Amino acid sequence: MSCLRLIVGLGNPGAEHLRTRHNVGFWFVDALADRQRVRFGIESRLHAETAKCAVEGDPLWLQKPITFMNKSGIAVAAALRYYKIAPEEMLVVHDDLDLPPGVARLKFDGGHGGQNGLRDIFAHLGHGRFHRLRIGIGHPGHKDRVTSWVLGRARANDEQAILGAIGAAIDVLPLAVRGDFNEAMKQLHTSRD
Repeated sequence: MSCLRLIVGLGNPGAEHLRTRHNVGFWFVDALADRQRVRFGIESRLHAETAKCAVEGDPLWLQKPITFMNKSGIAVAAALRYYKIAPEEMLVVHDDLDLPPGVARLKFDGGHGGQNGLRDIFAHLGHGRFHRLRIGIGHPGHKDRVTSWVLGRARANDEQAILGAIGAAIDVLPLAVRGDFNEAMKQLHTSRD
């Protein structure tokens, strides 16, 4: 299994979206950048904010698309081309309605599950053969309430649970970066159950 060279957090740009459930991908890469003491800068040709860090000596690019969620594939495809990174060397971090707050799950390949950012990445790459980190945001209970739910801010206890899941995922990241996804999954998937 290949190592990770790029982590893309999905979200919507702009202060009004900053703390919404849909932006937990941004929360993740921001938390990782804070831990690594690196700053993001706008990279207009990549349609994204980018930062470079090293996790246990392995270089890693971080990306936050500035295209809005439903156009995430533009920034992802540009980064893969520019940095000459294979899709299977990428981790995409996104919100997941099917997981409760406080739960994070790693997976490789599979469908997009209706997540608009993933759907656009699929459209640009022609497949879904890349790693994902699914961060649970819970479900509002009815499909008619999904849009306002994902674009709304989580309750304080849910936000704390989400931040806890992000911290747990960052803790296992060195394993994933060096390609030991099975061990990373095992540790992450048993840490909060």
